[in-house]
Amino acid sequence: MRSISATLQAKLDARVSTFCNCWRLARKDGQVLGFTDHDRDLQFNATLFRANAGLRATQVEANVGFSPGTSEAAGALQADTLTETDLSNGAYDGASVETWLVDWSDVADRVLLDLATIGEVRRGELAFSAELRSSAHIFDQQQGLAYQRACSADLGDARCKVILASPGLNATGTMVSSEGGAIVADLTGAFAEGFFAGGSLTFSTGANAGARFTVKSHRQDGARASFGLWSAPAGAILAGEAIAVTAGCDKAPSTCQTKFANIVNFRGFPHMPGNDRVIAYPSTLAPTMDGGSFFR
Repeated sequence: MRSISATLQAKLDARVSTFCNCWRLARKDGQVLGFTDHDRDLQFNATLFRANAGLRATQVEANVGFSPGTSEAAGALQADTLTETDLSNGAYDGASVETWLVDWSDVADRVLLDLATIGEVRRGELAFSAELRSSAHIFDQQQGLAYQRACSADLGDARCKVILASPGLNATGTMVSSEGGAIVADLTGAFAEGFFAGGSLTFSTGANAGARFTVKSHRQDGARASFGLWSAPAGAILAGEAIAVTAGCDKAPSTCQTKFANIVNFRGFPHMPGNDRVIAYPSTLAPTMDGGSFFR
């Protein structure tokens, strides 16, 4: 339950309003940004809330129970710290957003209205809109094990336990060219073709510095590699820029065994029966159906 001071309640009950909205946005890389729909900058909680950022809030929907409430923040790409490149490269994905109701005549009188997480970001030519999801959206995420053939862990996470920083699982390189959606780079070593498919590529320098992309395809010719990405970088890519790539995993048990020597931590059920076994019936021409394993 929100705690509202007596002075703030008196101002809320008054006929004349001196309130505005402020948003404190904290990205996963540690950068904190502040915005307000007031006509001048405000400051509190060690954050400068900048005016004239083109940001505005839309209607907030809340529901009783565990159904996640949603709202939306929309605006123009006119703030110096809010760039099209960062939005497109996913710098704001999963960022936390605090929404404050503030008395602009005395910022000490304020109340936290909502704490949300940025979900889907839709970008136009000169404007954007970001979905703000309440904390209840966590209940929509999968919890526990999934009964499936493929591994349900993410490569390198606490359940997988593969250490991605280990030698042979990553490489650095230098950009050569970017044409037709393919990124060509010279790597620090030679790798098998497809080794980085499903892995990640991160730009270390240049306009896309810090942006991380999932590798769709990987072709290798000596130390020169060609990568296809699932999403295109928003910033310009120039020759000589530094990149870092990390191995990918197709979540198959054979890959877990041969590529990572990690089958003991495989988080799938490769021996689960398929539909052919489920609908099968006893037959003298079929293997004995005595409830035993089909894989012995």
